[in-house]
Amino acid sequence: MDKQTGKLIARIAENLPNMSTDLMQNWIDNPRGLQKFLAGLCPPETAAEFEVWKTIKLGTGPKTADDFRRVIKAAGCRIGDWGDDILGKSAFTASDTEMELDLFNVSVAELGFKDGAKRSDVYERALKLGLELCPNEVGPQLRLQYKDQPRGEWLLIGMEPIRDSDGYLYVLFVVHNDYALWLSGYSGSPDSFWHSNRRFVFCRRRK
Repeated sequence: MDKQTGKLIARIAENLPNMSTDLMQNWIDNPRGLQKFLAGLCPPETAAEFEVWKTIKLGTGPKTADDFRRVIKAAGCRIGDWGDDILGKSAFTASDTEMELDLFNVSVAELGFKDGAKRSDVYERALKLGLELCPNEVGPQLRLQYKDQPRGEWLLIGMEPIRDSDGYLYVLFVVHNDYALWLSGYSGSPDSFWHSNRRFVFCRRRK
């Protein structure tokens, strides 16, 4: 441990708030959780410091909205109305060739916004850190390739928003709620506000 790190640890110890022994034991028993909490306090300076969360394949066969609707439903998953709407828009495209894509699952807080942020600010920070917006095919492909999604997890796809039939911007998200595994859509307006615990999926193409 270098001298500067030792000084920082000592300063943190001096300024720790009062906490119960149960809470202290929880952090001791859950070092990964503590690491994640501390990482949220110090957002990385580059995307290289984010760990690859999952690698998925694009261009695996389905090409059209109807193709994806069919295979998603055949897999036992469901599609929400908003997700179904933007899936059918001309802006939605699928890769012609099979390729692998590394995904990064990051919270708004981990991007440096402890009090939440607008969608436009979230995207701007992610791009500044070297992450990339996902091809919109990531939404349905992640739904198909992420069958073990934990119940209650809600992931927004960091993608270029697509206008729905009423002219509003939407992005796709994947969620496992009490009923099923879903692909759906949610507001993609630049001014949409997201709390610090909301998580986005961005990508980075392999060199």
